[in-house]
Amino acid sequence: MSIIKFLSSKTFLKQIGIAVVAIVVLTFILMKWLNISTNHGEFETVPDLAGKSIGVAEMDLKANNLVMQIQDSANYNPDYPKFSVIEQDPIAGTKVKKNRKIYITLNPSGYKKVPVPDLTEKTLRQAVPTLEALGFQLGSTTYVDNIGKDVVLEMRHNGKAIHADTQLPKTSKIDLVLGNGNRPGSSNEDDSLPPLDIEDID
Repeated sequence: MSIIKFLSSKTFLKQIGIAVVAIVVLTFILMKWLNISTNHGEFETVPDLAGKSIGVAEMDLKANNLVMQIQDSANYNPDYPKFSVIEQDPIAGTKVKKNRKIYITLNPSGYKKVPVPDLTEKTLRQAVPTLEALGFQLGSTTYVDNIGKDVVLEMRHNGKAIHADTQLPKTSKIDLVLGNGNRPGSSNEDDSLPPLDIEDID
């Protein structure tokens, strides 16, 4: 009976009331602190940085209370200026918190250099897809006397002979010297002479 009396006493009820008020006040204070510390409800809009230089991109981000973080360069894209922003994460228009890092990828100064494949003794039909698979282009084709018809004898770039593993930028044009199927010096010079007249033979 004493416990029941205590639970129903004014003192106990007063203590319960104080505890409830304290919990409500603490909860209110905690919510206010969370709103302030996390900038609840306050967002910044990520600007469109595509094609902009590093300096301009950084100014745009600072104006929106954002931080720039540069990543490794991507593959060269001729549609964008050199060293301009080619990709960004998050994308433009995204709502983010203040001081959020925006990761950008820059366009390199040119195409990546790759080694030229060894095409010597390969046929033209084999050489073309090999070049294209590595990002090169077929330039001019020159034929010289050689028994191997359409067989690659030499590779050239900008008029100079090159060899396998030469480093050239992607999309470079590779000129090929090919055999025409004739033996060197086998052309019949008599074919260029006019036919003899029987009357001339006496």
